[in-house]
Amino acid sequence: MDQEVYRPVHAVRFVTAASLFDGHDASINLFRRLLQSSGAEVIHLGHDRSVDLIVDAAIQEDVQGIAVSSYQGGHVEYFKYMMDRLRERGAAHIQVFVGGGGVIVPKEIKEMKAYGVAKVFSPEDGRTMGLQGMINYMMKACDFPTVDGLDNEPEEVAKGDYRSIARMITMVERAVTDKNFRRDHKGILRELKNNPASSAPVVGLTGTGGAGKSSLTDEWVRRFLADYPDKKIAVLSIDPSKQKSGGALLGDRIRMNAVHHPRVFMRSLATRRNRSELSAGIQDAIAIVKRAGFDLILVETSGIGQGDADIVEVADLSVYVMTSEFGAPSQLEKIEMLDYADLIAINKFDRKGSEDALRDVRKQYRRNHNLFDVPDEALPVYGTMASRFNDAGTDQFYRAVIDRLREKTGWEQESSLDVQRRKMEVRHIIPPERTHYLWEIANTVRKYQSHIDEQSLAARRLYQLEGVRQMWEESRDEASDEKSLASSLSRLEKEWSARLDSDSHRLLREWPALKETYRQDELVVKIRNKELRSPLYTETLAGSRIPKVALPQYEDWGEILRWRMKENVPGQFPYTAGVFPLKRSDEDPKRMFAGEGTPERTNRRFHYLSEGEPAKRLSTAFDSVTLYGRDPDERPDIYGKVGESGVSICTLDDMKKLYAGFDLCAPNTSVSMTINGPAPIILAMYLNTAIEQQMDQFRERTGRDPSPEEAEEIRAHALSSVRGTVQADILKEDQGQNTCIFSTEFALKMMGDIQEYFIQHQIRNYYSVSISGYHIAEAGANPISQLAFTLANAFTYVEYYRSRGMDIDEFAPNLSFFFSNGLDAEYSVIGRVARRIWAVVMKRLYGANERSQKLKYHIQTSGRSLHAQEVDFNDIRTTLQALMALNDQCNSLHTNAYDEAITTPTEDSVRRAMAIQMIITKELGLAKNENSLQGSFIIEELTDLVEEAVLREFERISDRGGVLGAMETQYQRGKIQEESLYYETKKHSGELPIIGVNTFIKEGEEAEPEYELTRATADEKRAQIENLHRFQERNRDHAGDALQRLKKTAAENGNIFAELMQTVRFASLGQITQALFEVGGQYRRNM
Repeated sequence: MDQEVYRPVHAVRFVTAASLFDGHDASINLFRRLLQSSGAEVIHLGHDRSVDLIVDAAIQEDVQGIAVSSYQGGHVEYFKYMMDRLRERGAAHIQVFVGGGGVIVPKEIKEMKAYGVAKVFSPEDGRTMGLQGMINYMMKACDFPTVDGLDNEPEEVAKGDYRSIARMITMVERAVTDKNFRRDHKGILRELKNNPASSAPVVGLTGTGGAGKSSLTDEWVRRFLADYPDKKIAVLSIDPSKQKSGGALLGDRIRMNAVHHPRVFMRSLATRRNRSELSAGIQDAIAIVKRAGFDLILVETSGIGQGDADIVEVADLSVYVMTSEFGAPSQLEKIEMLDYADLIAINKFDRKGSEDALRDVRKQYRRNHNLFDVPDEALPVYGTMASRFNDAGTDQFYRAVIDRLREKTGWEQESSLDVQRRKMEVRHIIPPERTHYLWEIANTVRKYQSHIDEQSLAARRLYQLEGVRQMWEESRDEASDEKSLASSLSRLEKEWSARLDSDSHRLLREWPALKETYRQDELVVKIRNKELRSPLYTETLAGSRIPKVALPQYEDWGEILRWRMKENVPGQFPYTAGVFPLKRSDEDPKRMFAGEGTPERTNRRFHYLSEGEPAKRLSTAFDSVTLYGRDPDERPDIYGKVGESGVSICTLDDMKKLYAGFDLCAPNTSVSMTINGPAPIILAMYLNTAIEQQMDQFRERTGRDPSPEEAEEIRAHALSSVRGTVQADILKEDQGQNTCIFSTEFALKMMGDIQEYFIQHQIRNYYSVSISGYHIAEAGANPISQLAFTLANAFTYVEYYRSRGMDIDEFAPNLSFFFSNGLDAEYSVIGRVARRIWAVVMKRLYGANERSQKLKYHIQTSGRSLHAQEVDFNDIRTTLQALMALNDQCNSLHTNAYDEAITTPTEDSVRRAMAIQMIITKELGLAKNENSLQGSFIIEELTDLVEEAVLREFERISDRGGVLGAMETQYQRGKIQEESLYYETKKHSGELPIIGVNTFIKEGEEAEPEYELTRATADEKRAQIENLHRFQERNRDHAGDALQRLKKTAAENGNIFAELMQTVRFASLGQITQALFEVGGQYRRNM
């Protein structure tokens, strides 16, 4: 296994990305970090990238290598298309490297290799080569110059050919450090400088690191393209090189959506050995893009310090980008750029202190430029929020740059962007006064812990006093001072009793009756005015009576009270042992995941899974095209993914086919949908399907259409009856799974709209969000980070919904949770800790009612623990994880199939997965008891340990401005990546033993196993595309108006979800997504 780092001779550049509609970026993030540390310049594009976008970037960046991870199917079509596009564009020399774990099977690896892919890394390669060995292989294969000499590049540059522009820029970069190369091409270099062939003005953007320069540049370019439909713009973006390794992370492209446009050329430059915020070749690069005929050139520098101002040497107009976080106003006197900048943007203007910063920067600018007679509003200092779509402050900044450019350089292009009618509005998702909500939450839980200590001590003292009294009464004699002792005991009892609050007195008073309740044969409870009787004992074959709930045999009142306040019986606060008194006897907790090919095919799988089951608990997996809100298409990189790893759903017609034969309003039907970015659209389709089913049933019963009044009653009944959950957790998507498609603020607005609609229409049995830690764990987080981030996200939704005026008891019951279960010790108590923290905070901080205090969650066994090597061992891991989840009283459970590391599960593997939990619940004797974890010393200690670790994480997030503030600095994503790297390093080194993967490995050569691969057929893909076209053609006359109404509703801040309930009847998923992009903005990826 190769561990020594290979150091390249040439400047090696890579484009790295995850494939189209693929959010699994943990591995590519690991690889791009290792490539950089090995000396490569890495242009990282992030997740969900199309072939054309990657190829365009690779050509403009003139890279030697492309590295792409692909976990969502369609690999062969995707990478064959990539090879075709590279050849068509004259870039066949670029080496393509692919990784996809076990989901890319040996047959597919061979096919791609034969087509020209340089290397497809398999799990076996990871075991034999190691991480650094794989990186070395890539670096060696790409250690060659892309430009040795020039052919007709100078002439092609003049014609605007992007590949030639890129090669010329590489030439001037190489000439900086290679004396011989510079000597051989000095004629061309001299001519470039002396004859630029264009007078295009250069705008330079510089500023502090983390000020949002890339986002502001992106928004500026977007406005420029809309403002000047016939003009071209070149963007030259500079990032620093690591002096030790020579590597560089060129990360600006990932933040920019607008640069992927035919009228934009972008090149990322590393500073290399130049100790400046600029690349040594920047002036020559500017000359090259001027020669290419661009109308405007933007140069964005790396982050600078207070004393840097090199940008003014290369720019006609200089812009300084900063935030409000510069310290004391006296620090402004040290910033060199305030002397030179033509304009200043205070970005992230929604941050606390921005108004004060605007005032202070204006004062300093006035002093530096002797503009004492100029009013504040006329000074070129602007507040911007580049992260906000269509921000009015960014509009004003853009227009000011254009106007100043015309004034200073004589540029003749006049802007048509009207900025007079719009004023900048600072809106906060979380009100500023609630920024430290997570600190309050941690403090609330700790106060409750202290309260338990105080109350249990008082109860213990009372118990001890009672014991003394009993002993005295049993042994007193005539000589004792009865009156004095009795008086002292009474006084002490009164003092300690006063320290107990009314709740503690009640808990102790009820204890004997509670014990008696659980000695009975049946437990009688009332739920929604309905009396339910459940047996409290089961009998073994040997005749033993096993209690479903076993109570402690404590006598000490302090121990009793501590147990009741920290643990308690299932169904009672703080719900540590479970939110319901007993599990349901009429249905198992199993919920099986299904989704493949067409709606009709998945519908058949649903019927297979629920055959003979009284409860129909359907959990829906969507294909990656649907997950990203797009329609099926014949373009190869889309076509290959249609119906893979999930079902293709793009119209209301599809949704009706998907659930045909299931009564969606029946009390025994529950439907879960794993969808996030386009969740509001898919949910609107689902609710319409439920309503239409009820309308059809009315027609079948009566033989006529319902009247308007009857239709309204049917609609109300359907909405109040549906059961299930939609995931719709946009915060964890940004942090971990990456199926965000809209800007975060807009996505949160739609989540709030859904919940408001649910409240207005009394939708109480369907969860409006499944707050998910599962995908955070799958991205690499350890169990404590998974739990802490998930709960922090949940409390963020609580704060946001409350800020919109919603009552907590009207929305909290619509929140559900979703966790992963691995094999780490902390997973044994993840439900206990989550339930207790949630209940305590809901009750003691938010004053919520009992229903709102109950945290209900679904568990899916760990997908990350499924390995392509020795796949049969996966069932063993899954069994242990399922046992942990059921012992911890999860409310529903999905057990992964052993072959999911390779393919969508087959019917046989799904049957085995279902059998795992059925054997536990039906055959395992101890599983008949429902509180088996209570009373275990290690479980109690683990619960307290994990709870405290979660609270400390809350405090760290609070220090960063809460969940949204931490997301802005990439805190959660960075921590997840670090934990993923830690796991992968230990796995590859063997320090973390994984049976069949890095230890206990079969000896000798083994024949490649043949697996039944579940793939969508060509006929199914074509059928989905044809069905889409038929739907669009049928609704052609209505779709346009429906989409316009939707955009108008969004623009006027109306309830978008209420309008979507109508839109989905006439427009497809892709059409709706595109319309919402226009009013809400696209998601901007993060590193």
